[in-house]
Amino acid sequence: MDESDENGRPNPIDVVAGLGRDIGEYIRQQRSSAQISLRQLSKLAGVSNPYLSQIERGLRKPSAEILQQIAKGLRISAEALYVQAGILDAPVGGVVVDAVLADTGLTERQKQVLLDVYETFRRTNTNAQSTVEGSDVDGDRLVERTPNPKE
Repeated sequence: MDESDENGRPNPIDVVAGLGRDIGEYIRQQRSSAQISLRQLSKLAGVSNPYLSQIERGLRKPSAEILQQIAKGLRISAEALYVQAGILDAPVGGVVVDAVLADTGLTERQKQVLLDVYETFRRTNTNAQSTVEGSDVDGDRLVERTPNPKE
């Protein structure tokens, strides 16, 4: 049973235990979507079959090095596993970035190019939003707003 402290914050031990379960479930989902057996992944990652099984069941929390080996075996980004394990903070962009990083149908280079383009669009939109201040948007047209002396 998860317990909270007097401020309603979860117990740190429960949070860490939850991360172990979450990363194990994530690895199991990635393995399943890649149609790789537990035995095959253990060979590809160079991790023992029982240890990998314990990770997937949330009984063990793997180190960053083991996660990197598992990521290589799954042909996914190690960063995606680090985020799931709580080792890294989620990159800016959220679910889009996670989806690109988790896509096993793309090479690491393709993922990086997509993320670069995505980030460029986000930066451009943020800069455009700053420019729009003091202006109104009418449909797709940018209309300069005349200052109202009563404002």
